[in-house]
Amino acid sequence: MDRRALIQAAAGAAFVPRMTAAEQPRPVQEAPIPSTGERIPRVGLGTWQTFDVGAAEARRADLALVLRAYAAVGRAVVDTSPMYGSSESVLGSLLSRERLHGRLFVATKVWTTGERQGTEQLDESSTKLETPRPDLVQIHNLVDWKTHLVTLRKRKDAGRIRYLGLTHYQAAAHTELADLIRREPVDFVQINLSLTEPEAAERLLPVAADRGVAVLVNRPFGGGTGLSRVRGKPLPAWATEAGIRSWAHFFLGWVLAHPEVTCAIPGTGNPRHAEDNLEAGRGRPFDAAFRARMTRAWLAT
Repeated sequence: MDRRALIQAAAGAAFVPRMTAAEQPRPVQEAPIPSTGERIPRVGLGTWQTFDVGAAEARRADLALVLRAYAAVGRAVVDTSPMYGSSESVLGSLLSRERLHGRLFVATKVWTTGERQGTEQLDESSTKLETPRPDLVQIHNLVDWKTHLVTLRKRKDAGRIRYLGLTHYQAAAHTELADLIRREPVDFVQINLSLTEPEAAERLLPVAADRGVAVLVNRPFGGGTGLSRVRGKPLPAWATEAGIRSWAHFFLGWVLAHPEVTCAIPGTGNPRHAEDNLEAGRGRPFDAAFRARMTRAWLAT
């Protein structure tokens, strides 16, 4: 069976082959959200650029397959933002059309300044996502964080959101993020971490672990620069022997080898790539020694 057929089968499409126990895909690793103990898959989905497709039905059809593949492994995180063009609306429409509300962990952000503007944007996001209660709302790139933290805490206390968090995508913000999660009670922090941008491993992950904050990882491929650097190069033999099937799997395996990471959220609108990304989370995570070997191999490329 090819990967596309496997995705369709897992998502409950018309073609459902009979599979032996040995052929069943292994479960995706899960990790607890420290503030509650709720468990989520360690591979989720980002929607920046990939879900900004407007009304293009052909592209929406592929996105539906992607979402169904993620729903098939549990309540996987799907992360979006008002800053991502039509992504919130596309995601909300697909969640309703595919009857996936409640089967995915929906995360969005607030990305504006001022209390009134923030409240309006949060309401607009809920409308676009077609859900009155997002699982997670984050302050995008720390924009006006003091104002929005107050608003998000009120919404969480009122049961209008389940979790709140902070995000950034640049290593230059890690010091400020570390200071904030030491002082402010938040459930999640979303940061960049990859073989090309490893700074968070030393500067931020230990603080998050100490404070009991869940870690979402954006840019696990280094914004695409990492995969571009290895395009056309063979995987090390020892990596394939360990079950690594692709360079994307290699990069995600390195991220997930950090036990402090709750979930990595690579973006894709391609069903085949979605299954490849999920494959990186199947089985046991790599240990620190194997992660160090991966780092050495990357530096030598």
